[in-house]
Amino acid sequence: MLKPARQLARAVLEKLRRRQGARAVRQARRPVSRAELTAGLERLGILPGDVLFVHSSLKSLGYVEGGAATVVRALQDAVGPGGTLLLPAYYMPGGSIRAACEQDGYVFDVRHHGTHMGRLPEAFLASAGIRRSIHPTHSVAAWGRHAAWLTAAHHLAPSVFGQGSPWQRLLALDQAKVLGLGVSMGPITFYHVLEDALGAAFPLPVWDAPARSLPCLDLAGQRHEVPLRPFCAALAQQRIDHRSRDDLRAYFATEFTQAGLLHAGQVGEAASWWIPAHAFYAHLERLAAQGITIYATPEQLAARPLA
Repeated sequence: MLKPARQLARAVLEKLRRRQGARAVRQARRPVSRAELTAGLERLGILPGDVLFVHSSLKSLGYVEGGAATVVRALQDAVGPGGTLLLPAYYMPGGSIRAACEQDGYVFDVRHHGTHMGRLPEAFLASAGIRRSIHPTHSVAAWGRHAAWLTAAHHLAPSVFGQGSPWQRLLALDQAKVLGLGVSMGPITFYHVLEDALGAAFPLPVWDAPARSLPCLDLAGQRHEVPLRPFCAALAQQRIDHRSRDDLRAYFATEFTQAGLLHAGQVGEAASWWIPAHAFYAHLERLAAQGITIYATPEQLAARPLA
C-alpha cells in the first residue's frame, strides 16, 4: 500500500514543480501587450479592411497579457470594423478525415463541438459575433464584415475546399490575405484549394477513397449530409506539413519570397508572414504546372533549383 502512495505523492510533487517552473518562466519574460501585438501586425502590413485567414502558434507570440483573448482583440484592432478574420475551427475525431469517416455514429453539431486547433481558435470561437461554418471536419470560424457570407455555404460545397467553401469565397474578396503568426509555411490548409479546384488535373491523385457524406447539425438542429473524401495516407508522409519535410518548407518560403509575395516580420516574439490570397493561389497553380506541389519529392525540388 505504501509504494503506490509514495508514487502518487512523487507524481503530485513533480506536477507541482513543473507548474512552478512554468510560472517562473512566464514571470521572467517581458509581457506582450495588446497594443504591441496590434502595432506588430500593422508593421507587418496588415491593414484596416483586410480579410485574414489566420494560422497561428500562440506560444510563439511570447507571454501575452491576457492570453489568447488578447491576441483575438489585437487581430480585430488591426483589421478594424470593416475587416474580417477567419480561423480554422476544425473538429476532427481521430485526427484525420479518414478517422472521422470511420467513427461510428459521429455527427458534427455546431452547437456543441469545439475545436482541436488550439487555444487561439478556442478563444476566437468563444468571442462575440463569431460565425461558424457547418462541416464535419474542417469547420471555419469567422468574425467581421464578411463573416456570415464566408461561412454560410460550406455544408453545400461539393468538397472540403470546393466552391462555396470559406477558402473559395475568400478568393472572391479584395484585401484577402493568408497570415501565419509564429508558424512556418507547413500547416497551411489554403494549399488544398488548388487540389479541389483542379481535381483530376492536379499533378497527382491526393485522394485514395471515394467521396462519402457525414451528418452535421446546424444552429437550428437541422441535419445536413456533407460530402468529403479522405486524403491519401501515403502522400501525407511527404506533404509540406510533415515533420520530415523541412526541405520543402524552406523551398516554399524561399520561392514565395523571391516571387515578392511573402511579406515577413515579427509580431510579439513570433516570426510571422502573410501572402495575398489571390496571388498565393495563382503562384501555387504556376508551380503545379512545373511539377512542384506541397507533395514534391527532394528529387523534384532538385530538378527545379531556386536562384
